[in-house]
Amino acid sequence: MRLTLYTRPGCHLCDVAKEAMARVAAATGEEWTEIDITGDDALEDEYGFRIPVVLLDGKEHGYWRVEEDRLRRDIQLSSPG
Repeated sequence: MRLTLYTRPGCHLCDVAKEAMARVAAATGEEWTEIDITGDDALEDEYGFRIPVVLLDGKEHGYWRVEEDRLRRDIQLSSPG
């Protein structure tokens, strides 16, 4: 899976980010996965103050909000072929 969204329950920005990720997925055909960082000390330390955090191909792409146009462009640019 190329797209990952780190979230936690009760996060309003995370809910907005999930909607944005769904739109990006629909436009690009890419699937995405959500990972709840709650209870994972390493993920909490790394991303806790910045969630939601978007990863593309395992690299941080952005945080607090999904920049949909930029993400769609970067998916296209990094696609094989």
